[in-house]
Amino acid sequence: MKKKLAAAVLSFSIIFTIGAGSAFADSKMDKVIDKAIGTKYVSGGVSTNGFDCSGFTMYVFDKIGINLPHQSGSQYQMGTAVSRDEMRPGDLVFFNTSGKGISHVGIYVGDGEFAHASSSRGVTISSLSDSYYVNRYVGAKRIMSTDAYKTVAADSEDNDDVQ
Repeated sequence: MKKKLAAAVLSFSIIFTIGAGSAFADSKMDKVIDKAIGTKYVSGGVSTNGFDCSGFTMYVFDKIGINLPHQSGSQYQMGTAVSRDEMRPGDLVFFNTSGKGISHVGIYVGDGEFAHASSSRGVTISSLSDSYYVNRYVGAKRIMSTDAYKTVAADSEDNDDVQ
């Protein structure tokens, strides 16, 4: 019992000391995103039959119990603004791709990358340092409370019997 408790405390400590990118690996949100990768882009799409950008974020957050509106500009009105160096996986990242304000949204997944529904590539992972996104980046918003983040960032269940 002591070993399991020590392992649990160690696992919890690692989650919050290694870095946000590592904390989200194999998380509930990560699993939902992984299953959606490769889904085609469909304007107005909100399911694995096809997504648009805000339909994708709406779908992923719905799977973890958080409701988002189906429009990137409306999603931008939610949450709390966070700077690039404060971002953690699960934060929404916003872009002005049309020249007319917020027009694209994705989910930060750590290590400078975000998941999104690209009109040309479908659901994919892209780098925030890609010049296309650097030039169009508007900001990030934290939608999840710290408690909600801890819930979705934790592994669903760990069945390893590490001695």
